Amino acid sequence: MKISELFYMYQGNGLELINMTISNVSPINFISRTAQNNGVVAKVESYENIKPFESGLITVALGGSVLSSFVQNKPFYTAFHIMVLKPKIEMTINEKLYYCMCIQSNAYRYNYGRQANKSLKDIDLPSIIPTWINTYSIKPVSTTNTFTKNDLDTSSWKDFNLTDLFNLERGSRLTKENRLVGDIPLVTAGYLNEGIAEMIFTEENKIYSNKITIDMFGNAFYRNYNFYCDDNIIVLINKFNANKYILLFIVTIINADIYRYSYGRQYRQKDAKNQVIKLPIDDCGFPDWDFMESYIVNLPYSDRI
Repeated sequence: MKISELFYMYQGNGLELINMTISNVSPINFISRTAQNNGVVAKVESYENIKPFESGLITVALGGSVLSSFVQNKPFYTAFHIMVLKPKIEMTINEKLYYCMCIQSNAYRYNYGRQANKSLKDIDLPSIIPTWINTYSIKPVSTTNTFTKNDLDTSSWKDFNLTDLFNLERGSRLTKENRLVGDIPLVTAGYLNEGIAEMIFTEENKIYSNKITIDMFGNAFYRNYNFYCDDNIIVLINKFNANKYILLFIVTIINADIYRYSYGRQYRQKDAKNQVIKLPIDDCGFPDWDFMESYIVNLPYSDRI
């Protein structure tokens, strides 16, 4: 069945986060084209006389991280190029999640120049849901960490250019002829599978490890393994002594800007050179590496890192 046969399809709000009032206590989420955090980039206050979409609906990114699909568990507004799906028949949460997975499995059909604005409605989905979907249970991940959630007070944080903290290296174009089957990931642009396209071996490209990468859509990842990357990737070479906890803190800050980028506005080296991030500082005004490490170490599930 086509998506349009299973779901009512509504264009998202097409709002810009810069025009919204951010509030950590608001029940309303703001959904962008990112594939991270269920598409949520902020909590915002009610906007003018526009009613938020109700919880329980599915959002699908038409650009950016194309076909990233999520069931939204809170009322929400959306940025541009988001489609909102409402089932035409009653569905359980498991069934909605199943269809999110089915929609995302079509992401390979799209590339930098082809978005899903016109074709989403015609994507084929299974008309029969497997019986195991509603009986399958996932064992919760456990953690030994205890954590009292306190909103971070960023009022005293300081702006730093990425180039204050990192040297920037762009990956190299790598033709298929120069790729052999191997055991080192080749990283390219995309969020799914952290942008890993395949496992290869080549003598043409440099091997990186323990680095942050940013792709052409602004997706940032910390990679604690050896990897190659193509020319759609910028590698951040840290100028300071860093461990995985510090780099995970920084990569989260970088990803807060992802809503600015899409197919129409790609993230390039000039953007990295101009990008500014806010970080906590010590008494001398330098980045407070100890605070960053401690914050991540004490988060729930950090013992699983």
